[in-house]
Amino acid sequence: MEVGSVTEQSVQEFEQQHLDHVIDEIEQAKDKAEKKIQTARTDIKGINKQIDDIHLNTTTYSGMMDTAMSFRAQQQMLDERQNSWQHAADHLSTLKRLEKKPYFARIDFQEKGAEKPETVYIGLASFSDRPDHFLVYDWRAPISSIYYEGKLGKVSYETPVGTQEVNLTLKRQFQIENGTIVTIFDTDEQVGDQMLLAALGSHSSTKMKSIVTTIQRTQNEIIRDTKDELLFVQGAAGSGKTAAVLQRVAWLLYRYRGNLSSSQVVLFSPNQLFNDYIDQVLPELGEHNMVQMTYYQFANRRVPRLHVQTLAQRFEMSQDPTTKKAVTLTTSLAYFKATGRYAKHLGKANMRFRNLMFRGKVLISKEKIKEIYYSFNNNYNLGNRLDGTKEALIKYLNHRINVEMRSKWVEEAVQNLSKEQIDDMMGNQPREFADEEQQFKFLARQIVMRALTPVKRAIDHNLWLNINAQFIHLLRATPKLLDLDKFGITVDEWQAYVEKAKEELKQGKISANGITIYLYLYDLITGRKGQRDIRYVFIDEVQDYDAYQLAYLKFRFPHAKFTLLGDLNQAIFTHENSRSLLRQLSTMFDPEKTRVVQLTKSYRSTKQITDFTKHLLTNGEAIEAFDRKGELPTVIETRDYAAGVATVVKTLKKYQKEHDAVAVIGKTLEDCEKLYDELKRQNIKTTLIRTENQRLVDGILIVPSYLAKGLEFDAVIAWDTNAKEYPDDAERQLLYTIASRAMHSLTMVSIGKVTPLLKDIPEELYSFVKE
Repeated sequence: MEVGSVTEQSVQEFEQQHLDHVIDEIEQAKDKAEKKIQTARTDIKGINKQIDDIHLNTTTYSGMMDTAMSFRAQQQMLDERQNSWQHAADHLSTLKRLEKKPYFARIDFQEKGAEKPETVYIGLASFSDRPDHFLVYDWRAPISSIYYEGKLGKVSYETPVGTQEVNLTLKRQFQIENGTIVTIFDTDEQVGDQMLLAALGSHSSTKMKSIVTTIQRTQNEIIRDTKDELLFVQGAAGSGKTAAVLQRVAWLLYRYRGNLSSSQVVLFSPNQLFNDYIDQVLPELGEHNMVQMTYYQFANRRVPRLHVQTLAQRFEMSQDPTTKKAVTLTTSLAYFKATGRYAKHLGKANMRFRNLMFRGKVLISKEKIKEIYYSFNNNYNLGNRLDGTKEALIKYLNHRINVEMRSKWVEEAVQNLSKEQIDDMMGNQPREFADEEQQFKFLARQIVMRALTPVKRAIDHNLWLNINAQFIHLLRATPKLLDLDKFGITVDEWQAYVEKAKEELKQGKISANGITIYLYLYDLITGRKGQRDIRYVFIDEVQDYDAYQLAYLKFRFPHAKFTLLGDLNQAIFTHENSRSLLRQLSTMFDPEKTRVVQLTKSYRSTKQITDFTKHLLTNGEAIEAFDRKGELPTVIETRDYAAGVATVVKTLKKYQKEHDAVAVIGKTLEDCEKLYDELKRQNIKTTLIRTENQRLVDGILIVPSYLAKGLEFDAVIAWDTNAKEYPDDAERQLLYTIASRAMHSLTMVSIGKVTPLLKDIPEELYSFVKE
């Protein structure tokens, strides 16, 4: 190969010399940073000692002032040194990340009007050997977008001061291992296939890796989007949508540094296992992790007293036709709007209240609270009405102190006080009382105020509102708010559904769709305006959300831009509803500020696995396989349970020799537990993932299907894919999700006749074995 007039050999030599120089500069910068840290540590110790040695001079006013000034000066010095230490420590951690692989790409370009071309090397972070002389540019810097965006020739890119145009003359990619260049690719395209093949051919691990070196053009559009209020990323399984979105978070934190912190970014992920899987990506890029949680962690944090359905309960809940219709109604955008109308009406009537109790008796009755609540003018909104009622209740409580001080129980309580209790109540108060009656009044007031503290707390925390009763009242009022016929449900069926919800609430339980309605209703009644400091919300696996949840999150984070990503082919919980999701979203967000990006190319799996899995879908032709070769998936039909387990054992032994991350994915937790026990009896060590709060560990994992979302493994055994477990179209998306977790090898083991969902897959795309 010729590069300009330079031979391949001399290109390699030149680039290696340049790399050696950069690494040498990094080493020197590392030594400096380590010395700076050491100096700051010593200084901090010295200043702390000086602070300890400052003697308090409180004899004169000027002495007190001098002492205070000394403290202040030392404290300022301490803050300064600690900042210096933190800055040097951050810099050192960046240098350590750059040391072995300082960069992964080089671009040569000439700006309009410039005399000569420029060369830029791109890496995980910026590094300069002197001010304004960069040896490595951060992959997020505006100039770096040229590498991801364009072919050779004229390329434009966005900068903070507007669009710039350059002539791109060279695009070079490197694979560097421990300071040595292993391979060099020159390409006219975006990131070259050789680079991708090298990255994708490697083994999986229990942590997701950064994809900075292999970002594709469409992924780059997702990462650098700043204009849109809603960015919807529809991506096939393994298309790199989650990885691209994590790079987007890193890019935003870089782009808006100083104005955006990681605590203002929230990611809703499908389960806690997935959070564990991705938690190293941002630190690897030198950023703090954003707030990560599942939707149900978010909901549970708000109502810890209620038990929200778990993922397992959601998955295993057999929904009868009535429940299904009721769920379609309660998860719709129409019902979200109906909840808003219902809440407005509460300003006039029907608010439910609770008695405020004190010493086992009613202190303020719910009738009295109702009278106060509705005594305000009609133009009071719910939030103002709530505040006004609170003020009135606190006023009543203060009045009650004087009344209660004269009661018998208080007199007895004062007489029974020990010396320690009296000292505690006096605190720093002067002890001189005019007479015994004045002392008695003081102690009596203290006792009553302490006794009434729980009532004050109940008023502050709105415990005089009966939200449970209000939620059930909303459900009962639903036939007046919406036309049940449109959802194919009768009034009797609806009432039966409400009674069931009421019984569950009595036991402290609430359904997954019920909790969002409950929270929204509470927020409307209490006049909450949401978390205004959150600037970006990311929702992964959005196909398992319903319109009500998304509308509620938009209400909850009113100032945030939303990035939603998912694969409508993998809707485990919402099935047919996921199809109407895009249509409903278009009414929630400004269409002018909405962008939909399609990622159809699947990079996770070999071509053989992708071609097989896409035929499981009715519209799978839109998925494009990346050309990475591998073995055909295997489908094995066994005669009984024992034969099925024996096949799993044999396949696991083969996979363990060839792969690092191996998973057996069963449909339900029960299926997985039974197989785990059987393998344990045969002395085969596996880890069963029972809940989403477990950690992913090395070795063979057994995972129920609903917890496999977003994860990937070198090799997957889909357990018991027979006609009974996967009988029809209702299970199609689930089977696709399971099969598409495999990167290099896939085996389906069926006890008895294999699922009819494979009948549309051409026979040449897999090998079928009957045992």
